Amino acid sequence: MNFAPGIPYILFQFLFLGLCSCLETISITQPIRDGDGGGSILVSSGEIFALGFFSPGKSNYRYVGIWYHKITEKSVVWVANRDNPINDTSGFLSIDTQGNLVLFDNNDQKVPVWSTNSSSLPTNEYAVAQLLDSGNLVLFQNESKHLLWQSFDYPTDTQLPNMKLGLDRRTGLNWFLTSWKSEDDPRIGNYTLRIDPAGSPQMFLYRGQVPLFRLGHWNGMRLSGFLVFTSDPVYYDSFVNNDKEISIMWNMYNISILSRIVVDESGLVQRYVWYQQENGWQQFLSEPSEPCDEYGHCGAFGLCDPNNTTFFECACLPGFEPKSPSEWNFRDGTHGCVRKPGSLICSKVINGLSLEACEKECLRSCNCTAYASANISEGGSGCLAWHGDLVNTRIFTPGGQDFYLRVDELELAQYTKKSKGSVATKGIRMIMVALGVIIFIIISFIAYWFAKMKRKGHRQLPLNANNTSGASPREEKLEESRTHPDLPFFDIRTLITATDDFSAKNMLGQGGFGSVYKGQLVNGQEIAVKRLSKHSGQGMHEFMNEVTVIAKLQHRNLVRLLGCCIHEEEKMLIYEYLPNKSLDYFIFDVTKRAHLDWSKRFDIVNGIARGILYLHQDSRLKIIHRDLKASNVLLDASMNPKISDFGMARMFGEDQIQANTDRVVGTYGYMSPEYAMQGLYSTKSDVFSFGVLLVEIISGRKNTESVNGSQFPNLIGHVWELWNDGRVLDIVDPALCQPFSTDKVSRCIHIGLLCVQEAATERPDISDVIFMLANETTLPPPNTPAFTFLYADSSKSSGSVSCNRVSITTLEAR
Repeated sequence: MNFAPGIPYILFQFLFLGLCSCLETISITQPIRDGDGGGSILVSSGEIFALGFFSPGKSNYRYVGIWYHKITEKSVVWVANRDNPINDTSGFLSIDTQGNLVLFDNNDQKVPVWSTNSSSLPTNEYAVAQLLDSGNLVLFQNESKHLLWQSFDYPTDTQLPNMKLGLDRRTGLNWFLTSWKSEDDPRIGNYTLRIDPAGSPQMFLYRGQVPLFRLGHWNGMRLSGFLVFTSDPVYYDSFVNNDKEISIMWNMYNISILSRIVVDESGLVQRYVWYQQENGWQQFLSEPSEPCDEYGHCGAFGLCDPNNTTFFECACLPGFEPKSPSEWNFRDGTHGCVRKPGSLICSKVINGLSLEACEKECLRSCNCTAYASANISEGGSGCLAWHGDLVNTRIFTPGGQDFYLRVDELELAQYTKKSKGSVATKGIRMIMVALGVIIFIIISFIAYWFAKMKRKGHRQLPLNANNTSGASPREEKLEESRTHPDLPFFDIRTLITATDDFSAKNMLGQGGFGSVYKGQLVNGQEIAVKRLSKHSGQGMHEFMNEVTVIAKLQHRNLVRLLGCCIHEEEKMLIYEYLPNKSLDYFIFDVTKRAHLDWSKRFDIVNGIARGILYLHQDSRLKIIHRDLKASNVLLDASMNPKISDFGMARMFGEDQIQANTDRVVGTYGYMSPEYAMQGLYSTKSDVFSFGVLLVEIISGRKNTESVNGSQFPNLIGHVWELWNDGRVLDIVDPALCQPFSTDKVSRCIHIGLLCVQEAATERPDISDVIFMLANETTLPPPNTPAFTFLYADSSKSSGSVSCNRVSITTLEAR
């Protein structure tokens, strides 16, 4: 027997489950109470979900929420009083005389903290609340089983199977997800996932009221705005659009598998699946994940192709050209494209065209810009037409659908081929297209010849825009590098203006690879210009490598590269400006590190770990950084960490585990022993560096400096000595004042020691590190860590080795 999801399905559950005496319920005589011992909880019949009082993260406030009952990691899926917490453990949840589910603070029982505000009950009825195995908390009349209220109608940040997102046209209920304020604060946050019912309904992720990511229209099989395969083996979606409601919901093919969709506090829509054998949530999907996911990234009539390697991911649709060519050249496509002069789309439709019904419908109206048609025989919804500006057009491989744009006949040869006009007309059109191509080639050749003659007859700009100097012998080689698909180039004049001709007052820091200057572009954007020294160890290879690698990476915990500049013998990188300098500026300074409490240090550790996880696992590339250290972690205005300096990074193949080099690069004190001694590097090399960094953050000491009274020559040895003696608190930075959790600090030191094991195979993956940081699972005992990494084999050390005392990324705000 099949039942449609929604209220009828819930009533069906009541008929068979609601009368079972073994089910726990909330009634007027049986409330749920908080308490110092954890209080009472309400558990669903299958023991899948529980409802009760909880405090999120480091918060002391109390909330009523629903979470997975048998999962040790408390994963909260719904919060009742998210904007009205209770200050202590005196709260209780009950049914009042009107049949409402009401939350009271026992210190003040006059005004409820939260209430369902449902309709009043008949005099001969009373209300009962029950938690279903679907995670839905329902309030119903005990005798008639009439539904009064359900938590699925008021989602917070999580969508569960069979939970609707959309709009009830009859009641006005709007089902949408809103992120938490932070992981410790369930208040309404900045990000919302909801359906926009205007026109053809589509799903958007908003930051405030601004669209951030478009999940797209329903095309009959799926939402069209993000990458999915046509046939998904894990879950399936269903969509309703009628006079009663607009809604989308999903379910698992295997209902025994636990899964949830969360809009997290950082603005990501993430799907998690619980893997019992690994005892943890595994991320199945995370969006937005690349530049093309950003709403309006390429502007109106722009096409975003994440696999485009010719210039950058944005291109104009046929018949269009960049609206702002100068911004386009700087890889900024937000201004979009405009129709080329003389390009006509509203010409008379030629009689006799044999087109599908959707195409005919679009061609009837000159206001129709484009159309797409899903295959109805495969479950598609048929014709979908667009009018006006096209925004957020992108290429998917696989998972997209055919899209037809209205263009001028001469702009697209394929469109001309559809015409059933005379052979003579076809021939004329083809000749015109051919002549146009020939003329374009001739003009391009002449322009190239003049440009080449100009380069030979003129001298290139020096670092003073008002003077000239002789061209470098390497000029042609550098000019060729400007065609690299991942290099957004800045003109030298722009950087001279932005930095006041690289004046000393704008210098932020100086190191072995050169200097860093603060600058401001004409649009007001602040930048940091890393000007590499002509005599630095970072040559053209490292420079091109850093740009190539970081230009492909997009993550909140990685520094953002804005562009680069090559001028004669000079090489410059342009980064986002981060006002709080680098991590070493804080943790190795007695006064400044006092401003980093335990909460902030732990957040920095987590942020660094997430950045490494992205490099190792979640990015399109598999990146080994090879030079992770405190000076290569920058801090933004909110003290969020961002990994920088990718000059020594290496890309791995998807199945590659380890590589070998005769050119050891990095920083002694952070190098893993197998890398320093044998030139072997892998993801475990970065894990080793992270372990060193973790211990440094906790202790406030540099690993390369010996500790008075210790028998070991470095910090790791000293920490191991104290750990074995049970003197864990002696490891902690004296500037780190209470309150902090001794258990959590001890656990972090334990994790750090696991990361610096002598054998790479004994170190955890960075994904395991993140799991261990977030959960109270049992940790394996560490073995004696590696101490020999301070002494590198000179036969392997012919490469670039940076000194930890001086860093190019020591930025100073002004």
